[in-house]
Amino acid sequence: MPLPDYQSLMLPLLQLAQDGNDRSLRTAIETIGRDLDLTDEELTEQLPSGAASVFASRVGWARTYLKQSGLLESPKRGLFRITPIGAALLREKPLKIDIKLLERYDAFVAFKNRSRTSQGEPTPLATFADDQRQTPEDALAAAY
Repeated sequence: MPLPDYQSLMLPLLQLAQDGNDRSLRTAIETIGRDLDLTDEELTEQLPSGAASVFASRVGWARTYLKQSGLLESPKRGLFRITPIGAALLREKPLKIDIKLLERYDAFVAFKNRSRTSQGEPTPLATFADDQRQTPEDALAAAY
């Protein structure tokens, strides 16, 4: 089974936070990896840079997009928790969370628009956000 992309990890990540408790990214990576029955090899597969595992990077990007949408917040460094907006979304029982769904939130649209330069040229983040499947690290690895 291929590793899930970052969008596929958004719903499990938000569901993990639904109890309102503060969570660390490390705990989220371990819990979601276990819940998805990923092997040790899948969990430790490294990005070409060797800076992090592919799975950890994807969970991190899922968290970033959820935070930028206002569904998660950071109460303090290294921790995240669900917001009332995130809890309201979970009450809708979405089958998935992806970029298209996040575009209903003004905060996400503003985040995406910040990813563009003043000259109208897309920045690397905007390009990756438009791809909707790859994180920046995934795209760099593919290009490499």
